[in-house]
Amino acid sequence: QVYLVESGGGSVQAGGSLRLSCAASGNTDYRNYMGWFRQAPGEEREGVAAIYTPSRFTYYADSVKGRFTISQDNAKNTLYLQMNSLKPKDAAMYYCAATRIYSRSPLYQYDYHYWGQGTQVTVSS
Repeated sequence: QVYLVESGGGSVQAGGSLRLSCAASGNTDYRNYMGWFRQAPGEEREGVAAIYTPSRFTYYADSVKGRFTISQDNAKNTLYLQMNSLKPKDAAMYYCAATRIYSRSPLYQYDYHYWGQGTQVTVSS
């Protein structure tokens, strides 16, 4: 079992920054891939960024490349998402997720088995 708790969401103006955190616990075998996903009202959940934790290899959606950075702190068992140059279209509920292995893509939500409760990000123009 894996337990994930997100924090760090909030309200920010366009162009601003936020850093999301995800505190993880439980079986590390099921945390080989960890990702950040987001879901805006009326839209499907989409993958934003993911990391292969043994090597720290990262994956990003085109929409956030160059603006968002995913990272991990193994000593704190925490995953981060640094979000810079935020845009109104980045506003969503952000979720942390974990899985042992993926079959389609590290950014494909149905490849992930463990989810946090989410943290809300609001971006005003």
